[in-house]
Amino acid sequence: MRIHVLPGDSVAEAFAAAGLDGETVVCRECLVDGDISGETLEEFWDLRANFIEVHYGGDPLEYRERVAYELERLLEAGPDDEVFLWFEYELFCQANMWFCLTLLRSTGAKVFRVMPAGLEPDKIWDGFGAMTADDLARCFDERVEFTAADIDAAGDLWQAFRDRDGARLLQLGEYRSPAFPFLKEVCRAAGEIETRPQDIVNELLANGHTKLEDVFPEFRKRAGVYGFGDLQVERLIHAASN
Repeated sequence: MRIHVLPGDSVAEAFAAAGLDGETVVCRECLVDGDISGETLEEFWDLRANFIEVHYGGDPLEYRERVAYELERLLEAGPDDEVFLWFEYELFCQANMWFCLTLLRSTGAKVFRVMPAGLEPDKIWDGFGAMTADDLARCFDERVEFTAADIDAAGDLWQAFRDRDGARLLQLGEYRSPAFPFLKEVCRAAGEIETRPQDIVNELLANGHTKLEDVFPEFRKRAGVYGFGDLQVERLIHAASN
């Protein structure tokens, strides 16, 4: 069986039009934001559901059904399956991908990375957003298989990110693999996630950008590597005023 893990619902329509065989799993998480602790997977989901409820007004039951249970489908993969992780280059997608790889680690499935190929250098952090069905089909043709070492590295990256271990993230950022382009830049950003995004928003606010529609595009220009959406930037704006 082929399983395609999509980085969000926004890609689903173009992906469906690409006509690629297989089932789809949609990753609706934003693991760059909020509590990612938890000793067990069950505790992890509880903490995430609580964070989404408190900070974004999400319903815990809906979180379980649309996010947690959806991703837990990856645990059902087996040695005869192929799993294709459609994740972009920025930290938002990377953190989600590292987590997905930890779920897949013991399944024995063959796992591949599908990346947004052909982007201009100044559009690297834009990902699949503007791609057509034909573009996505070309990205799939250029997929890269994760090696065992890659999957081990993803586990180390996920743990270092959970621990907010900046030194370890910088060290892991030196890992080289075709499956992890731009890893050094992403790991540097990950190591500064507790300070740099807020500092950038604070500076923008101090310079007269007071509304989300003004702050968000400027934040994207300066810190596109984080891959933050408007909800994450809005939360930073609120934090600056408290």
